[in-house]
Amino acid sequence: MPSPSAAPPSGHASAPGLRWDVFCQVIDNYGDMGVCWRLAADLASRGHAVRLWTNDAGALAWMAPWGTPGVQVLPWPAAAPADGPGDVVVEAFGCEIPGAFVASMAQPGPGRARPPVWINLEYLSAEGYVERCHGLPSPVLHGPGTGLTRWFFYPGFTPRTGGLLREPALAARQARFDRAAWRAGRGIAADALAVSLFCYEPPALAQLLQRLAAVSGGAHLLVTPGRAAAALRALQGPGGAPAAAAPGAHRGVLVAWLPACPQPAFDELLWACDLNFVRGEDSLVRALWAGQPFVWHIYPQDDGAHRAKLLAFLDWLQAPASWRQAHLAWNGMAPAASLPPLGPAELRQWHACALRARDRLLAQADLLTQLLGFVDGKS
Repeated sequence: MPSPSAAPPSGHASAPGLRWDVFCQVIDNYGDMGVCWRLAADLASRGHAVRLWTNDAGALAWMAPWGTPGVQVLPWPAAAPADGPGDVVVEAFGCEIPGAFVASMAQPGPGRARPPVWINLEYLSAEGYVERCHGLPSPVLHGPGTGLTRWFFYPGFTPRTGGLLREPALAARQARFDRAAWRAGRGIAADALAVSLFCYEPPALAQLLQRLAAVSGGAHLLVTPGRAAAALRALQGPGGAPAAAAPGAHRGVLVAWLPACPQPAFDELLWACDLNFVRGEDSLVRALWAGQPFVWHIYPQDDGAHRAKLLAFLDWLQAPASWRQAHLAWNGMAPAASLPPLGPAELRQWHACALRARDRLLAQADLLTQLLGFVDGKS
């Protein structure tokens, strides 16, 4: 688990930063923590002090094993902290801040002329309501936070939204990355197709293996631990390969079973591969910054709301027909057999579209830059 530290990192502006409280409640996957850790680490890198409150910090043991100066990781609070709330309180994904903490936000404190700026950081979507709701106030009319205002902050893909998390050093780090050396070190030939697999339980997984087996030059499937590895082992039958096994072959495809890795190493995986299967919110954003072809496994919702969300994203992406079909088949919204071929022509088309989408996003301010400006306007 990261070593807690409240000291801001060196090498940044001497002007004092703000104190931030970020609340993250882990339910059943790593995405929420992934987003919150990136936010907290980016804040600390810009000279702010962050307390990250969570009910389950276990994933940080591999996601961010060294921690980062300026971020404290703390258990979900049963009471308000002795030194009161920070200047900004971020409630990630509607996680419901404990009442005692909210009550402390409504009370005057030493050296604090006004309540903290309360941000409700919402889930990512390309649907139209995001632009309409981004930045709207939600006055609290009852309960321990009576009189406070909670502000909706929506990540998004267009200039009228809050943008996407993108740390300032990301482009330089990617430019320094030696893709050829990374692949060579893992036995991946220059002309082979390298594919990362980070997914839930896709109905078209068997069809993916068939498409990869047909790839000229051979295919390497790099499988992340957890649900992706379990889904592939289920196809292999009883006693399938363990999650950390040495590379082997499955239906004509070379398979590498990856260990859990820190966030920077996951970025490198996405940069090195020719096609990335990603899931949830955090890895989708990192796949967009990678600029490589990808297929998004959206988190399935019982009411089917994920279908409209996926279609809105594909519309924003301006995905060509074959790329759109790949997403629909992978997410069970079209027959699994309709998963398109993964030939050079398809991947070139997807790659060009991915780069255009990344260029549009790079023309917009990143999420934290926008959030800092938003908070400054409310302080």
